Amino acid sequence: RLNADNARFLLLAVLILLYMLCGAAVFSAIELPTEREAKERWEERLENFTRRHNLSRAELQHLLREYEEAIVAGIRVDDIRPRWDFTGAFYFVGTVVSTIGFGMTTPATVGGKIFLIFYGLIGCAGTILFFNLFLERLITVIAFVMKSCHERQLRRKGVLPHNSRRGSGTSDVDSLAGWKPSVYYVMLILCIASLIISCCASAMYTPIEGWSYFDSLYFCFVAFSTIGFGDLVSSQNIKYESQGLYRFGNFVFILMGVCCIYSLFNVISIIIKQSINWILRKLDCRCCHRCQRKLFRSRRNVVMPGNVRSRRNISIETDVVNESDTDGRRLSGEMISMKDFLASNKVSLAIMQKQLSETANGYPRQMSSNSKQNGFSGGVGALAIMNNRLAETSVDR
Repeated sequence: RLNADNARFLLLAVLILLYMLCGAAVFSAIELPTEREAKERWEERLENFTRRHNLSRAELQHLLREYEEAIVAGIRVDDIRPRWDFTGAFYFVGTVVSTIGFGMTTPATVGGKIFLIFYGLIGCAGTILFFNLFLERLITVIAFVMKSCHERQLRRKGVLPHNSRRGSGTSDVDSLAGWKPSVYYVMLILCIASLIISCCASAMYTPIEGWSYFDSLYFCFVAFSTIGFGDLVSSQNIKYESQGLYRFGNFVFILMGVCCIYSLFNVISIIIKQSINWILRKLDCRCCHRCQRKLFRSRRNVVMPGNVRSRRNISIETDVVNESDTDGRRLSGEMISMKDFLASNKVSLAIMQKQLSETANGYPRQMSSNSKQNGFSGGVGALAIMNNRLAETSVDR
């Protein structure tokens, strides 16, 4: 039987595959007709051009292939700033270490490609560490602000005294020690922050780059999420009005946007993990109910005493001495009812449900007295950082 981690991994892989298949179907239905129309118009234009200038189709296609190679080297029909001057190179390394990778500038020499491998290896690792540290401090601030608002609401309702301070030792204040903000509130705050940054950046890109406002929003998401298609790239013209100020603003917006979207992705991944756990619990419950129906279909509310003894080693809560008036009946091999089974083993229904949950998860879950099920428990990497910071900020100063 697969344990809970393997089951969660396989379910996530299946869901991602289904998500990709659905996305491919939608994008194919939306974009394929436009692509075919553009290809037909291009073929018609090539045909008219070769007929008008008396050129062969093969010679024209050869010229176009050479121009495609020139585009890779940074050559364009319109005048643009040099790709590999210092400012252009700085913009390039920014797209490398942030893993955006627009693709409009790529090293063409062997030395540049070799240097990029080692440079990107260290740079990307350092930038990911920076994003994790930024996430740690961002969650600290969000948790502190939300906890302060929560305490203010409790004081307004009269639950907390107005002159109480943290760490005063009162029972009402100590009750907030394990409080953590909801993952959905954190996601909402990060969504609003990302939207504000994207809207402000789009207001800057629209008049300066000459894009529509929607295209600017599209560029912000592609850049901030580090997808980096490269169809729209900022700061590529040869000259701008207030060029230094614009490049500084472009750098600040991309840095802030990448940090916020990175944090938002980690919070959304927590919610996805919650959803996967919920699906697994539902599947386990249905499997358990189906097995129970098959087991008790012919013998309802009865179990064999041999099975009772074999299941008593699941957890320490049920590891008690069997001393009751029904022991003689169990040792005789006679079937007993569920009521007698519960009485003889001194097990409550709540403990049985806990045993079923531990068996489904594959391990007993250890929960502290102050922890709450708010979605921030567990996690690896950035998820663990969020959990640790939330736990630290929930303690009284």
